[in-house]
Amino acid sequence: MNVSALLEIGGHAAMGAALGLTFALTLMFFDRFGLKPLIAHSVDPQWTAVVFAGIFTLVFAVGATLTGFVLTQMDKHEGSADQ
Repeated sequence: MNVSALLEIGGHAAMGAALGLTFALTLMFFDRFGLKPLIAHSVDPQWTAVVFAGIFTLVFAVGATLTGFVLTQMDKHEGSADQ
């Protein structure tokens, strides 16, 4: 695996982390599903919010990284088949 492929996969991970954090913050601040009172009435609301956002960020980042890895490998194999 070369450096450009690692940078591309790192870019996918960063995009996934940004999307996950945006999604988590959107769920917390726009109280459509009743998460704001659940977080506010927990034992430690600050850590509950941090863990909630962190889990979404991690899940999205891992998913985007794995998807980026698969797409990079598919692109590499298609390039070698064309030659």
